Amino acid sequence: MSKLVIGCGYLGRRVASRWVEAGHKVRALTRSAARTEELADLGIEPVRGDVTQPETLHGLPPSDSVLYAVALDRSSHQSRREVLVEGLARTLDALMGKVQRFLFISTTSVYGQTDGSRVDETSSCHPTRENGRMALEAEHVVRRHFSAERGGPAANIVRLAGLYGPGRLLRRIEAVQSGEVVSGNPEAWLNLIHVDDAAEAVIACERQWRSGETWLACDDRPIHRREYYELLSRLLHGPPPTFDGGSVVDARTEGLNKRCSNAKLRRELGWSPRYPTCEEGLRQALGLVK
Repeated sequence: MSKLVIGCGYLGRRVASRWVEAGHKVRALTRSAARTEELADLGIEPVRGDVTQPETLHGLPPSDSVLYAVALDRSSHQSRREVLVEGLARTLDALMGKVQRFLFISTTSVYGQTDGSRVDETSSCHPTRENGRMALEAEHVVRRHFSAERGGPAANIVRLAGLYGPGRLLRRIEAVQSGEVVSGNPEAWLNLIHVDDAAEAVIACERQWRSGETWLACDDRPIHRREYYELLSRLLHGPPPTFDGGSVVDARTEGLNKRCSNAKLRRELGWSPRYPTCEEGLRQALGLVK
């Protein structure tokens, strides 16, 4: 089967590699000539193009499955809307009639709950932050596009909790080891998922395809921010973390305080995380266990 990854970054590359290992023909869209050789070395056929430049998308190949996992590149100096909403719409236009299964990576930031309540795929979405609003708008673009295709496929939307893993933590190692003050409410809930578990969730959604589904992917246990940073400090042999109590607004955590559930993924697809809590996941991410 043929697969196409649009957004072959931290998550997309892992999904692509799993598809290659399974014997599929895998292509990936890239803006960078320098990355073409890197992708080819992984057995992934590079396709040059940019989601914000529609004239570069005409050559997107027909594919049985497409993973769309585009993130904002801050160095591009483009707005979230230009990349995450308008770029998506242009790409969907270019893929018209060329895709059987479309998997869109969204985020649990689409939920706006701030009272510590439980959320799942049926919970209301009223995001208060820009990244959540843009993600929800992008979800609407996906649903409108595929619902307009009579007899065509429907997409799946995967809402990921905070992604972490090797080379990607919620805080710089140097900041943890030097004891820099952590901004925001230490008692607010964090919802996380190890990148390898996220990749397996995507694979499970694509393999056991159910048209028009929304999935929430997170690990088994939400964790208070205080507990997370205390754990990270211990693993890195840093001083106990101190918090400013929220007196300094941290745009990355402001308004976040919910507890996400992965029950639907577990129940309906048989998926379960290899790293059920961040304690196991952080040890792997830091190279403390294999």
